[in-house]
Amino acid sequence: MALSQMQLIQSLGEAMSWFERELGWGVKPTEMPHLCGRIGELYVALITNGQMAPEVNQRGYDVVSAQGERISVKTTARSGFSNFQVFFTGSSLEFVDRVIVLWMNTEEMQIEILLDAQKTDVLPLLSPVGKGKLRLGLSKNRNKSAALRQADIPSVNEVRFKGYTVRELESGTIEVEHNGNPVQPVKPCLRDIAGLLNVGLLNSKGNAFNTRQLGTQIIQSILQLNASQILENRK
Repeated sequence: MALSQMQLIQSLGEAMSWFERELGWGVKPTEMPHLCGRIGELYVALITNGQMAPEVNQRGYDVVSAQGERISVKTTARSGFSNFQVFFTGSSLEFVDRVIVLWMNTEEMQIEILLDAQKTDVLPLLSPVGKGKLRLGLSKNRNKSAALRQADIPSVNEVRFKGYTVRELESGTIEVEHNGNPVQPVKPCLRDIAGLLNVGLLNSKGNAFNTRQLGTQIIQSILQLNASQILENRK
């Protein structure tokens, strides 16, 4: 049965929470490949307005986009890219139209797109490694193509404060703009905004908020501030 967009959002949120909880227990991200893979597939299904592959272990691809593209999704949680490689089964690539490689940024608890390209653009970058396997090295090819941008993902919350725009996307990613210009990296800017709003940087356990958590705290603080100002103006 196909999942609705709301079910995809809920499943992705639950999987991310599970992943973050395991990290808090000391489990290394590279020890959770199946969970990382599931998160990546849910994320791609969400941002392409698509669906998970109709069969478990579907040959070649993991997601079918709204346009009918068969997408092979690869997800890594490694902290560096100098030695990171993605492997494909050569005989399965005939069933693939598009390749998306994702990185689980465990520090910010966000998902980043390393590669998004049509199969025809990826094939020249592959090298054989024997037994019908093909290898793609991310150290050289990171961001080779990124046709899919965060701008294509709908936002669920957006607030403005002193020239800043803070936006939460359906995927949970936090974006920040200052005077209309995108800000990167996001977290240092969020800390500055938090200081202006007197929003704390630590959770109840004394641990620093990650980007998603801090962004949510800031959005809620600005919404409350705006509501208070509206009530004050009505008096």
